[in-house]
Amino acid sequence: MPAALTMQRVRTDIDPFEPFALSQAIALGDWLFVSGQAALDAQGRVVAAGDFVRQAECAFANLQQVLQAGGASLDDVVKVTLFLTDMGHFPDVVELRRRYFRAPYPADSIVEVRALALPELMFEIEAIAVRGAGAAKTTG
Repeated sequence: MPAALTMQRVRTDIDPFEPFALSQAIALGDWLFVSGQAALDAQGRVVAAGDFVRQAECAFANLQQVLQAGGASLDDVVKVTLFLTDMGHFPDVVELRRRYFRAPYPADSIVEVRALALPELMFEIEAIAVRGAGAAKTTG
């Protein structure tokens, strides 16, 4: 594999995923593959149990931190997958996407799931980003 395509682990200063044998993200060339981010603080404790919007805001903040650790930003995100425990929050998700992303918005899949990793979690977001893609965004 060429040096430019060497897999590299991306992590923040405090990595709450360390005990679970997974990476916060993997960089491969300019691509970043970010693991699902949820409403967890730096110690892995659930934030805002029972409050969907606050949990989603925390998950987006965690996503931003991991992207930054990998040399990217939300503008570089090309694909997200959103996991909700209740699709009734879909209107909230639309508003959150408008707040955190800009046109052209990332490709998106949204899935209702019975449960996430911890019973109190209501929202999770995983992402694929291409470093530098945000600079090339158009409104097309």
